Amino acid sequence: MNTTGWDLVSNAAVDTDFIRLTTDNGNLYGAVKLATPITLSYCDKWKVEFDFRIDGNGTAQFGRGDGFTFWYLANPPTGFVSGGGLGIPGNASGLMVGFDIFNNTTEGQMSKIHLLYGTNNTAGNNIEYNTTPGSTFHSPDLISTQPFVGPTFKHVEVNGETDLTNPTNWIIKIKLDGVLIVDQSFAPSGGAIGMSQGYFGFSAATGGASARHSIKNVKVYVDKVPILNATVTPFVCTNPATGTGTVDLTSFNSQFVNNPANYLFTYYILGSSTPIANPANFAYSGNTTIKVVIKDPTSTLCDNGDGVIQLNPTPFAATDASLTGCNNNNAGTATFDLTTAALTTVPGCTMEFYNTMAELNAGINQIPNPTAYASGAAILFAKVTTPQGCVSVAKVTLNLNPIVPVTDANLRSCFLETNPSLGTFNLSNATVTTLTGATKKYYPSLSDAVNGTNEILSFLTYTAPSGVVYVKVFNAQGCYSIAKVTLTVLSPVYSSVLKDKIICIEDKTTLDAGPGFNGYEWSTGATTQSITNVGVGTYWVKLKTGDCITLQNVKVYASEQPVVTNIDISGNTVTVFVNGGTPPYQYSMDNIQWQDSNIFNNVPRGETKIYVKDSYDCEPIQINITVPNLINVITPNGDGINDAIDYSALSNKKNLEIGIFDRYGYKLFQADKSNRYVWDGTTNGSKKVPTGNYWYSITWNENNSKNTPIKFSGWIMVKNRE
Repeated sequence: MNTTGWDLVSNAAVDTDFIRLTTDNGNLYGAVKLATPITLSYCDKWKVEFDFRIDGNGTAQFGRGDGFTFWYLANPPTGFVSGGGLGIPGNASGLMVGFDIFNNTTEGQMSKIHLLYGTNNTAGNNIEYNTTPGSTFHSPDLISTQPFVGPTFKHVEVNGETDLTNPTNWIIKIKLDGVLIVDQSFAPSGGAIGMSQGYFGFSAATGGASARHSIKNVKVYVDKVPILNATVTPFVCTNPATGTGTVDLTSFNSQFVNNPANYLFTYYILGSSTPIANPANFAYSGNTTIKVVIKDPTSTLCDNGDGVIQLNPTPFAATDASLTGCNNNNAGTATFDLTTAALTTVPGCTMEFYNTMAELNAGINQIPNPTAYASGAAILFAKVTTPQGCVSVAKVTLNLNPIVPVTDANLRSCFLETNPSLGTFNLSNATVTTLTGATKKYYPSLSDAVNGTNEILSFLTYTAPSGVVYVKVFNAQGCYSIAKVTLTVLSPVYSSVLKDKIICIEDKTTLDAGPGFNGYEWSTGATTQSITNVGVGTYWVKLKTGDCITLQNVKVYASEQPVVTNIDISGNTVTVFVNGGTPPYQYSMDNIQWQDSNIFNNVPRGETKIYVKDSYDCEPIQINITVPNLINVITPNGDGINDAIDYSALSNKKNLEIGIFDRYGYKLFQADKSNRYVWDGTTNGSKKVPTGNYWYSITWNENNSKNTPIKFSGWIMVKNRE
């Protein structure tokens, strides 16, 4: 039950899903009506639907009830009305449709529909007795076919339509539960003649006969046109020479409704029933009231909507105005839209602009581009003409806003470790203006700044190489100046004295980054210029210069140890051959006395040591060698004395090889495991070699980590018996 927009008059009240106009008691009255009137003056059609119920114990003596009325009244009831008139006040004017269950003549029960399109002014204010010709209708008693009293709701449709054969009449159709009761033309009478607006509603009243009167599901179809403004009072003037003016009445349509193209507008001079023939060029002289009728051509029911255009001609005078523009980037001029000067509030005026009053009066040199006029501070003159042709002249003063103060600035950024040619800048830190409340935008080039293109949006973390950017600084008025910001990427600053070092692996050294830095942080945790007692390894130091930090790596290498590549032993002379490390080398056999020569003489036979070190003077390398016993003469005569050369003592050496050669280099004998490294002066296993000198060569690898190759050579005298 939605009662929004409806007024309830006591005893009417909402009861669950219906409105109870009266309870089942005597001498009660109730009504419900729309809160605002509806104008049907220009309606083609309208319709009302509702459901009603009349029930209760009633009073048997008076036919168990009275009845109720649906109405469209200019003067609806506002208080108690006795039961005889179905709740309609006396002299009420409009359309009334009564559903009567009490026969005032017989005082018995009935079911009749009464219709009055006029004034309720008959005896007892009872429309049952009103028989105004052409304005009334009384149905036969429907009690036997459609009784009004009962426990169920009955459905009613009331349709109103303009009678095209007589436009002042309405054709009224009434259906009760789908049965057509009346369908005829009714002429207004009494106060209903010329009635322009009224209220839809329902009322009931009980006297001696009581009943409960209820209604629900009320629907009023009128397609009411929504009016934005009831009255429009535009500025209009008259030509001083003629005392008249013209106006386009259609230009005000949008002030009455949204989407004026959806409606039909008709214009009347107040008091005239003849539409204005040419509303787009309406002539007037004095104060004139125009009535506007607005209709919806798509509507099938009632279209209504009246507006008023009040024309009150007054003298026209434009007012002087001023415009203030931006002297952007100190260009000396601003671009003005002269048409925005507040010269008048009259809509639809045309404006012409001139540099001098003389040019305006002569109608020459009119400014051709008033919407984009470039000028410094100046005074111009405007000729303002209203839609009615009234003319006035006003002065337009052009002013320049103060220049937005800017200064060029510099920003410095530390290099990026990933790309030392780039830095990350917070462009907002560039102090380019002292103007409070300024707005800034950042651009990569001057042309971009002027044109507002390619704006730098990530200005808080702008990554770029050394170069320039431009800042467009706006004041509160939207004016701007452009400042240049020079960007400098601070290159990494390295220590020139901190170099990689080579030391003996067992030694320690000092790493010094040198003076001139604001701070030091070593990979060891030290924060001093240098660090001591540093062994072989990789280190770094963070060198602070200003706010920038450069990471510099430094390595301490172990020096390369020399390697004994081979040793030649010739008799008591040992020659040491060395490679690697850093020459010059030094040699020793006791790790105390050192010599530059790689040759040792008079070396005793047996196991001995050789020490070698290079120019880094590191812990020397040491190898063990064996100097075999030297046998220079053998006499293989079987006497057991010097019968053979025996080098079996060297059999534990790796890759041991012993060869005996004649003076021509022919190998006579190969000593190996099979002959236990023994030579007895024979060749081919049995043949004795001639007495003479022979050469031997012995090679092996020492049993050390380097497998040092040893070569031992010499000569031997063999004395064989001939």
